[in-house]
Amino acid sequence: MSRTLPVEIAVQDVAGVRVALAAGAARVELCQALGLGGLTPSVGLIEVAAAAAHDASALGFVHVLVRPRGGGFAYDADELDTIDRDIRAAIAAGADGVVVGALTEAGELDRSAIRRFVEAAAGGDVTVHRAVDASADPIASVAALEALGVRRVLTSGGAPDCRSGVAVLTRMAADSGALEVMAGGGVRVDDIAGLAAAGIDAVHLSARGVASRGGPSGPGGGVDGFDATDPDLVRAAVAAAAAAVR
Repeated sequence: MSRTLPVEIAVQDVAGVRVALAAGAARVELCQALGLGGLTPSVGLIEVAAAAAHDASALGFVHVLVRPRGGGFAYDADELDTIDRDIRAAIAAGADGVVVGALTEAGELDRSAIRRFVEAAAGGDVTVHRAVDASADPIASVAALEALGVRRVLTSGGAPDCRSGVAVLTRMAADSGALEVMAGGGVRVDDIAGLAAAGIDAVHLSARGVASRGGPSGPGGGVDGFDATDPDLVRAAVAAAAAAVR
């Protein structure tokens, strides 16, 4: 069987889900507020996204970022309870999986929290996000995930972006066992061939442009325009991933 290189697209609305479906992406990470690194989307958005994927017969397509705020990944008891409840709500709303992460105050992977998140997902796929890149030891953090029931990890190899983290990504991919290593963090279409050569299992990018529909935001509505998934970028990424593993 020939190897494939799945492409995951970070999207913030149902339009982005439909773009990713049409362009041949393997799945989406559904979130809001990508400018803050991504936050938990609404239940309504999850429901409509899941319905769109179901109508397109796209299995395992919608993975929901569950993150209650911007900033770091050390969470207090109320925040952990919120994450737990949001995971359960996302799965109940039709999500195929969730994207989560947590660190201790010392900067280590919060294994207790990750176990709790996996349990809350009740069999849905669990991806641990780039919290691992903010940890004191990204390689050790990634190595611990498979035993916690995590399906995949999104990482730049502990670097600001995947280009500068490719050596560590190569090591992570070689040592990951059944854990899927997905490269994310500043991924450009031209990077995909090199990431495939590093042995990673998937690539992740936001493929964002700016939309201006809806008219002016007016006083109190924030800046005019908003992020929108760029169909050309998604198609180019999917094509580059296919070419990289031929």
